[in-house]
Amino acid sequence: MDTKILIVDDEALLVKGLKYSLEQDGYDIDTAFDGNEALEKAQNTKYELIILDLMLPGIDGLEVCQKIRENSQVPIIMLTAKGEDINKILGLEYGADDYLTKPFNILELKARIKAILRRANTKSTKLGEQIIQVDNFTINTLGRKVTIDGRDVNLTAKEFDLLLLLASNPGKVFTREELLEIIWGYEYFGDLRTVDVHIRRLREKIEKDSGQAEYILTKWGVGYYFRKK
Repeated sequence: MDTKILIVDDEALLVKGLKYSLEQDGYDIDTAFDGNEALEKAQNTKYELIILDLMLPGIDGLEVCQKIRENSQVPIIMLTAKGEDINKILGLEYGADDYLTKPFNILELKARIKAILRRANTKSTKLGEQIIQVDNFTINTLGRKVTIDGRDVNLTAKEFDLLLLLASNPGKVFTREELLEIIWGYEYFGDLRTVDVHIRRLREKIEKDSGQAEYILTKWGVGYYFRKK
């Protein structure tokens, strides 16, 4: 079955060009031109990835992203015509997995799509590694679910990948550069704050007090690590 991708953008020519180019690579492409249409399609159709423009008529891309994140971990690549760093980080704050600033190279977009889908499809693990239990929360590696005291924790795909990597290597310190390379799979042009944003969001979701982290710890001047059991 072809990989199904939703493209959401109000620029008809851009959507037409992306749809044609990605279909040539064998992807099954669906399109939406405003936020309401995007939410309706995301709710009624299972997509492997969503390419979402920041500036949309009606409901903007950030709100669409936030609403999708309420019940789905589908990977989201945010497109933005704005170059300010704050807008890129804000897109990640609302649950986007990645972003590209317009104008962008279609080959770069395709490379990022492949990297995200490759990680999403790499779910097979050894039987004994299906469950990671840490105190009162459980990481289900096959189902890609996290629960705390039996309550589901809604993580984005990137947040889950980060947590799984760190929890699978307790005590090992990863630099932000290493985390970018391992989790994102390509050069991020020095924007190391991407890692910081995701770590902070993870702490807010799994720590009792995100300001006094018990699990995801900081090695000052080096990087991040998961506490040893």
